Amino acid sequence: MKKSICVVGLGYIGLPTAVMFANHGHSVHGVDVNEKAVNLISEKQLHIEENGLQERLDKAIDSGAFTVSTKPQKADVFIIAVPSPIMPDKTANLEYVRQATASVVPYLEKGNLVILESTVPPRTVQDVMLPELVKSNLEIGTELFVSHSPERVIPGRVFEELVSNDRIIGGHTPESARLTTELYQSFVEGQMHETDATTAELVKVMENTYRDINIAFANELAKLAGSLGVNIWEAIKLANYHPRVNVHEPGPGVGGHCIAVDPWFLVELAPETAKMIHLARQTNDGMPAYTAQMTASILDAKGIKDPKVAVFGLAFKGNIDDMRESPSMDVIEALRSRNVRLSAFDPHIKENNIDEQTQSQEEALKDTSAVLILTSHNKFKELDPATISNMKDKVVIDTKNCIDRAKWEAAGFDVYVLGDSKN
Repeated sequence: MKKSICVVGLGYIGLPTAVMFANHGHSVHGVDVNEKAVNLISEKQLHIEENGLQERLDKAIDSGAFTVSTKPQKADVFIIAVPSPIMPDKTANLEYVRQATASVVPYLEKGNLVILESTVPPRTVQDVMLPELVKSNLEIGTELFVSHSPERVIPGRVFEELVSNDRIIGGHTPESARLTTELYQSFVEGQMHETDATTAELVKVMENTYRDINIAFANELAKLAGSLGVNIWEAIKLANYHPRVNVHEPGPGVGGHCIAVDPWFLVELAPETAKMIHLARQTNDGMPAYTAQMTASILDAKGIKDPKVAVFGLAFKGNIDDMRESPSMDVIEALRSRNVRLSAFDPHIKENNIDEQTQSQEEALKDTSAVLILTSHNKFKELDPATISNMKDKVVIDTKNCIDRAKWEAAGFDVYVLGDSKN
């Protein structure tokens, strides 16, 4: 059945979700407080990068099924997909969720459904959203239905996973869950798993915390590699041939809006209980400093004076333009504190506050002592080292194990890989 849907938040999750509903028989109105983003979207221009988004946005707007503005409007369903970041003290900032919820209250009518997609600490629906929604004077559970259905997609594959992934449906009441399942069945082919809202909130945070702990394990192993005389990437590959083992990969840190953030929600809720979770967070948050120290040690051991390092990769993940919580920013800051001169290049990042960034790969490499690869973009994997002629010294430090080592060594580079004692 065709529904009118109001999506609040048109970022990396809200915008793809909105156009999916618009292209599957619903009338969708998108809302964002960022007027620049709203204006771009209305002109069918993107403010974020995602495979397949442009053609889907074009179709949604051209069909008249998708409109955008800075204010909500009446609808059958309201979907809230706004950020839920952490503050400097590592506590959750739920003000965006509260404000977004409050913004739709004047438009609510009997029979409406309100869905929270943002990843949040357990009890956010109960303790943050419901106190705002009761101001509608609608009885929650009989006149107004509320649920939490967290996104479970990965940047770069959002549309594929919106369709194929199973979905957790956390209803404040069973009827809220049923209505939410019915809505998402418009395009979701994965299974729907209905539960209560607080369980759904915990499930999403659990999923990302599991991955964070696994990555922390891999990062500890990478640090151990030096004393063990092994290449940890080879060791992890071999260990993962075991049918019940899936060790993740090490790296210069953990970024993104989920894995680097969500575990802190659990630490905040129960710091005396979530000790392993806390330690994993500290381990991964410490990797940028470790990466900077490793880089400085390599350059010092080679006797390079007054080095300049070309940082390749600002996004937190390969082949996307998302810099949220990117460890690259912390690596850069750690190198600055060591008075290392820098340049920075990322083919997917057009705007940021990094003074050293250039949009030219050649300019980024000019007169540098080393290339420090922090993001596994395909452009970096495919870079032909034989074409690089303007570096001062030929050193490459690969924290993602993503380049063809033999090819770079054949071109005269000294290659160093995070977690490889055979450097």
